[in-house]
Amino acid sequence: MATISDVVKRSGISKATVSRVINNHPNVSKEKREKVLAAMKELSYTPNPTARRMRGQLNTTVGLVVHGVVNPFFSYLMDAVERKAAEHNIRVIFFQSKESKEKEMEFLDLLKQKQIDGIILAAVESSVDDIRPYLEYGPIVFCNEYLRMKDVPIVRISEEDAAFTGITHLLEEGYKNIAYCTGGLFADEGKDRDRNTGFRKAMEAKNLAINPEWVFVDQHTMEDGRIVMKKITEMNNKPDAIFTGSDEVAAGMTIAAREHGVKIPEDLAVLGFDDQPLCLLTSPQLSTIHQPIEEMGALAAELIIKLFKGEKLGQEEYELPVQLIKRSST
Repeated sequence: MATISDVVKRSGISKATVSRVINNHPNVSKEKREKVLAAMKELSYTPNPTARRMRGQLNTTVGLVVHGVVNPFFSYLMDAVERKAAEHNIRVIFFQSKESKEKEMEFLDLLKQKQIDGIILAAVESSVDDIRPYLEYGPIVFCNEYLRMKDVPIVRISEEDAAFTGITHLLEEGYKNIAYCTGGLFADEGKDRDRNTGFRKAMEAKNLAINPEWVFVDQHTMEDGRIVMKKITEMNNKPDAIFTGSDEVAAGMTIAAREHGVKIPEDLAVLGFDDQPLCLLTSPQLSTIHQPIEEMGALAAELIIKLFKGEKLGQEEYELPVQLIKRSST
């Protein structure tokens, strides 16, 4: 295994300067930095963060990648991860990918550069082939994501079961004309494929057809919910219930319902997803699918801490239960 002395010899640069490059110190010329990085690449040299921590040169730092902090789901998840990490004196740095693969790869590069010691991906746009090479630089944990990759634990719920449970609830309440919102695309592949499958299976179980006019894709915010409600009011053939896939979208629909004279649930039942505190502030209060966000974040942090310690995990997939919360909107 190559050492820092090998990098010094190969690059012809002093040990002090090589050390500054390794620690990403800004006071290094571009020419010298490139020579050192080239030597490190040729030698497959990777700084040993454990040794550096033992010398007191750095603290253990975890990166947490989310789509965006404005989404309350991710805000609560971030809080749960940070609190659990703090119990072990581990720092957490938050990154917003904004659903950009390029940004995501930049954050993974920080693992390669040893700016962070491990990374929790709670938002993934990249492929398994993109991510796999970074495993040699530190532990990776998937949270709220559904890629399957050897040596990468996943903390998740069953999106398929969650959607099936939600749609079945609406059907059991007597609704038959079910509309559906997704944060992605209504497709067999992509990030919402499992949730889409749950919707299809619940409808098929009752021999009900899906009306494509009642499927709304790329829905995330309260404003999206307001727009969806407006579109429904303009339809000649209207649904009598909707699975929104997001409490924010559902809340936006309840606001717009009052503006358009739509009674919930008499004219349109509305089912959310996540069980955020927002559900108790709407009128009527929102029925929803409860996601165990606190447990999800804490478990993701616990798993990466175990990987830091070199512990072998007994499994790679950790599926947490969801729960239907019945309130007034359905």
